[in-house]
Amino acid sequence: MKRTIYTIILLVAIIGSQGCRKEKVELTDPYADGKDALGINLNRDADPVPAAGSPGTEVTFKVTGLMPYKDKARFMFNGEQAEIVSITDAAIKVKVPEWGSTGITSIVIDDQLVIGPEFKVNGLVNIDPSFRTTAGTNGSVSQVFPLADGRNLVIGSFTNYDNKGIIIPINRIARTSGDGEYDRSFRTGKAANGSLSSIIEISNKYYISGGFSGYNQRTENVSNITALTNTGAIDSVGIKVYKRPTSTSSSNDTLKWFPKFNGGTNNYIDKIYRHQNKILAVGNFRYYVSRTYGKPNYDFTRDSVILDSTEIRQVLRFNLDGSLDKTFRFNTSTNKGNVSANGPVASYMHTEGANNEKLVLFGRFTTFDGKTAGNIVRLNVDGSIDESFQTGVGADNTISSLTYNSITKKYLITGVFRNYNGKPALGMALLNENGTLDETFSVKPFDNYIGFSRQLNDGLIVISGGFKKYNNITRNGFAVLTPTGELARGYNATGPFRGYLNDVVETQSADGKRALLLIGGFYKFDNEDRYNIVRVTIE
Repeated sequence: MKRTIYTIILLVAIIGSQGCRKEKVELTDPYADGKDALGINLNRDADPVPAAGSPGTEVTFKVTGLMPYKDKARFMFNGEQAEIVSITDAAIKVKVPEWGSTGITSIVIDDQLVIGPEFKVNGLVNIDPSFRTTAGTNGSVSQVFPLADGRNLVIGSFTNYDNKGIIIPINRIARTSGDGEYDRSFRTGKAANGSLSSIIEISNKYYISGGFSGYNQRTENVSNITALTNTGAIDSVGIKVYKRPTSTSSSNDTLKWFPKFNGGTNNYIDKIYRHQNKILAVGNFRYYVSRTYGKPNYDFTRDSVILDSTEIRQVLRFNLDGSLDKTFRFNTSTNKGNVSANGPVASYMHTEGANNEKLVLFGRFTTFDGKTAGNIVRLNVDGSIDESFQTGVGADNTISSLTYNSITKKYLITGVFRNYNGKPALGMALLNENGTLDETFSVKPFDNYIGFSRQLNDGLIVISGGFKKYNNITRNGFAVLTPTGELARGYNATGPFRGYLNDVVETQSADGKRALLLIGGFYKFDNEDRYNIVRVTIE
C-alpha cells in the first residue's frame, strides 16, 4: 500500500514537472535506505513441537539462517519475550514465558522482525466446545435474556443467527436452547425493523426496546418499544375505525389491528427494567409519545392516527398498557417530566428485591435535576436522588460502562476519567455499594481504553477494550484481573480479542463447568473467528 502511494506521488511529480520545464528530473528511491533481509526463515508451515503448551513448556521451532545472529536473537510469544534454551542450524528451542499468550510467534534481531507460526498457550480460559452457536451473528448482541424453562432470548442488531437466517432473516431477536442452539418454534416473522437493546418479561409477556418503528406485520405505530406474546408475535388489538360509506357498503366502521402497547419515545431506548410491576425506560429521548386511533381525518375518507407527545427526558415509567405513569418523575403542574441530566446517560438498575429497585445513572453530565453531579447518580425507588450514594465530586470525565455484582456488592466503572472524587482512578475504578472509592483496587497502566468491565462472583474482574498492553504485558483487548487490579495468573493466556463486549454472564457449560457467556460486537476471541457471542469455560 505504501509503495502504491509513493508511486502515485512520484508520477504526479513527474507529470507536474514536465508541464513546467524540460530539464531532466532526478528521482530517488524511497526504499534505498531499507535494510537487507536477514535470511532467517522461521518456518510458518511447520508446527512447533509441541503445538501447544503452558508457561514453562520447552518448545522447538524449525528455523534456518539464525546462527549468525544467535547472540542478539530474541524470541517472542505474542509479544512476550521467551527464554532461549538452544539454537542450531535447523531449530530453536525456547520456553513459553510466564505471561505468554496464544498468537503469532516471532524472532527479533535488533529492530527487525521475523514472523513465525501461531502457538497455543494453555490457560484457564478456553472456548467452550459444547456451545452450539458456532457461526455467531452478523450484528452485535446486546442482551441474552434467560427464560424459566432454561432457554434464552437473544437480541441485538443482527439479521442472521448461527447461519439460520440466510434465506429468511432473523431480525434482531432469536430464541435458543441454554447451549445456544437456534429454536425455530419462536414465531417472530419479520420481527423488528431496527436494533433491539433490552428485553424484560412481565405477566407472561415480553417487552422489547431499542431503535425500531415496526415489528413483523405491524409496520408502523411503534416507537422504540412494544409488547410481544410468549410465542414471539406482537401483542395486537383490533380497533373499529371510521370509514366513509361507499356505493357498495353502508358500514361506517371497519376493524384495524394496532400494537396493544400504546406508548413509546421519540428516540432510542437504551434499557428497560421491571420496576414496581411497571416498565422503567432509560435513554436519550426527550418525549413520551402515544397515539389515538380510529379518528376520521378531514375528508372522512380514511381513518387517521393522532400522535400525542409529552416532554419527559431520559427516564420515564410506562404502565403495562403503554400509558405514561405520571406518578414517577413527573410534574403535573407543568405537565412535563423532571429536568434529569444535562448530558447523555446510560443506566443500571438493582433487582435484588422489590424494596431495592434503585436506578444508577452514569454517562457525561455535570448536573441532575438541577443538582451538581459528577457523571454518576443513584435514584431511589420513587425517582428522587439517593443522597446516601456518596460519590463526592464523582468522576472528572465520562463514565462509559458501569456494572454491579450483588455478591461482592461492588460497582465497576470504566471511562475516560482520570480521577474519582479527587483520587486517582485512571479510566477504571471499583466502588463500594455506597458510591465511595474502593482503594484496595488499583488499575495498572494500559496503552488504550478499557471499554467494559465486570466483577465475577469470586472477585475476578473481566475487562475488554482497545488496549494491547496491561501493566506492560501483552493482552490484546481482553484480560482477567484480580480484585486488586493485577493480571490473574493462568487466566491471561487467550489470544487476541477484536471488538467490544456488552456483557459477561456467569453460567455453566453443558458438562457443568464454570463458564462465561460473552456478548457484544466482536469478530475474534482467542485468535479464533467468533462473531458477537461465545461461551468460554473458566477454571
